[in-house]
Amino acid sequence: MTLLNDPATLWWILSGGLVLAELMTGTFYLLVLALGAAAGALSHYLGAPVLWQIIVAALCGGVGGAVLNSRQKPGNVSLDSDLQLDIGKTVMVQEWDAQGQSQVKHRGAVWTALTSPHEPPQAGMHRIVEISGSRLVLEKIQSL
Repeated sequence: MTLLNDPATLWWILSGGLVLAELMTGTFYLLVLALGAAAGALSHYLGAPVLWQIIVAALCGGVGGAVLNSRQKPGNVSLDSDLQLDIGKTVMVQEWDAQGQSQVKHRGAVWTALTSPHEPPQAGMHRIVEISGSRLVLEKIQSL
């Protein structure tokens, strides 16, 4: 029997690949799937047939993913300044288009910006008050 024909070795290679992918992307879901693959390898050592190894890996990965998903904070993440460190930062708006949008530079990238619903679009310094999807919602900073 060669090393790659051993199901446990394949499970460990899959687990290691998922851990490597998790390190590159930073998502905990891949780490949970890697734990599921490790559970598949452990079930092989316990003598389970390949079908049961797959079931064990899928159940461990699925349950772990569900637990991880249930621990996320509910509510509007875009308004939580602890999670969105951009809220409160300032940007310069050169001009607004007819739809009330602008392109602003923030953190080295160009973002689409919207004005707060209760304010008319004006050029000048603005504060980020919300992040709606990939758009910044801005509020004009009143000059003294």
